[in-house]
Amino acid sequence: MKSKYIKIYDDILNKIENSIYKIGDSLPSEADLMREYEASRDTVRKSLNMLVTNGYITKARGKLATVNDIHKLNFPIAKITSFSELSNQEHMDSKTLLEEFQVVKNNKYIMEKLNLTEEQEVWSILRSRQIDGERVILDQDYIMRDVINDLTEDICTHSIYKYIEEELNIQVGYAQKEITVQKVSELDRKYLDIKDDEMIVVVKSYTYLTDGRLFQYTISKHRADRFKFVEFAVRANPNVLPSSFNMK
Repeated sequence: MKSKYIKIYDDILNKIENSIYKIGDSLPSEADLMREYEASRDTVRKSLNMLVTNGYITKARGKLATVNDIHKLNFPIAKITSFSELSNQEHMDSKTLLEEFQVVKNNKYIMEKLNLTEEQEVWSILRSRQIDGERVILDQDYIMRDVINDLTEDICTHSIYKYIEEELNIQVGYAQKEITVQKVSELDRKYLDIKDDEMIVVVKSYTYLTDGRLFQYTISKHRADRFKFVEFAVRANPNVLPSSFNMK
């Protein structure tokens, strides 16, 4: 026989999954839930804490619990996946909008990121990614023109990786990624459909070809309410701290 807190948990979860409680909705107060389920405060709190632990709701001291988006898109960390590939995998209604497209050189920030000389040129490409009618990703790419000489607006609105791998027969190899959470900027608000969020997930990538050449630096900003970042992990030797582990 199920414990009472499990029955309450199952009932609230069923209401979330069937959109009786929708994403962003506030759940009834603890007092209302106590009356509805004829349960003690401890029993109701145990049910709510279980929903928090399993990611279905968010609960802050002194505020009503709110329903989380349980249908966030999985964004792979350990793979180099283009937006078009991700769209196909997740069967998304998606679109790429080209916001800026130009050739730049002698930009100190980019020179440092890609180890460039003053004379070397890069493609600077700003694209917003639309899913289900909302702009949720903003990608700023810098690609070395020494490696990819010709790009067009049409290629950038489809898949650059498909173009360079299938048309130029150049193979993308691996990437070094850095993930942080930052405050939303004016640029983010201009090109993304930002709601009340104050923070955004930023993935910075240095991408290399299979021959070891660094050719691309990307700053990819993701609306935090639409994505979860997933990776397969194995237990590490607790006596050896990985070199990639950094604390600010």
